[in-house]
Amino acid sequence: MHAGQTMDRRGVLRLAAALGGGAAFAALGPVRAAEDADEVAIRALKPGQFVWYPERSPKGMVAIVVALPDQRCFVYRNGVRIGVTAISSGREGHLTPTGVFTILAKDVDHHSSLYNEASMPYSERLTWSGVALHAGGLPGYPSSHGCVHLPLAFAKLLYGVTEVGTPVIISDGHNGPEDVLDPGLVLPQDIVAALESGAEEAGAKAPNGTGGPISVVASGSDRRIIVLRSGVEVLSGALSVQDPGKPLGNVVYLLNAPAPGQPPRWMAVSFEGGGNKAGVAQEALSRIVVEPAINRQLAALLVPGATLLVTDLPADPGTRSGPDFVIMNPHGTV
Repeated sequence: MHAGQTMDRRGVLRLAAALGGGAAFAALGPVRAAEDADEVAIRALKPGQFVWYPERSPKGMVAIVVALPDQRCFVYRNGVRIGVTAISSGREGHLTPTGVFTILAKDVDHHSSLYNEASMPYSERLTWSGVALHAGGLPGYPSSHGCVHLPLAFAKLLYGVTEVGTPVIISDGHNGPEDVLDPGLVLPQDIVAALESGAEEAGAKAPNGTGGPISVVASGSDRRIIVLRSGVEVLSGALSVQDPGKPLGNVVYLLNAPAPGQPPRWMAVSFEGGGNKAGVAQEALSRIVVEPAINRQLAALLVPGATLLVTDLPADPGTRSGPDFVIMNPHGTV
């Protein structure tokens, strides 16, 4: 197998149909990673190598998880893992920040404004201060100035399935994705009712008349829920946490498009970052309680593709753009 080529499909990336994903090298089901040929093959990826099976989930919302300790990037569509690649992240002194990002801009032939016009093919910007996914050097260890380097062929494929607003989770480790059995906050029927009442059109615009991706932060530390559209706060309110003495951890929930005749569903990725351990996806969301009026407004804003972060970390503007928290503000710096 040569660098830049996908691995042979036989015995590689066999996905559990119901769960559609796994931890970096640990399946969510009862089969241990060491016994699973797919996980073993992913572990064995060398610099420049990747796997890519988009036909396993041809349609749906895309989410990207970068696992820094393993130097791997995982791509999920509608909860099914469709690709994995070896990466190179930021080296010492230029560490890649952890957190939840959205793709802010895309450029097939971007050149760095910071590093001597260095070529950054198939660039997908995560912060305005210079962090991006793009094709770059892959020596087998962290070597970049903070960006996530991908194989050129993989970067091109990834570029073709993402859009502005696609969520990117950069973590110290992750579990998921998995479907949420108890949706808790904003039940699917609330969203269906909002869509059927025409709220999708109303929710597609912020108060200032502009559109953009919706990101929600539910902070156990601040006891507040904040809704952002393209980094601009459009709704906030108080929340309470059931069993408040127990940490929530970090969990990102992605609202997937509904199947025919079915309500939208939350897909969850639990991750470590900002000094916090991963939360339990099946319970963290159900422990968050907001007032009915806030819940109705939130349901009116949510459309497929929205992201919701549940975290113990604070969510005030001063920390929202910090290197150890969640980057939701496209105008923030790291």
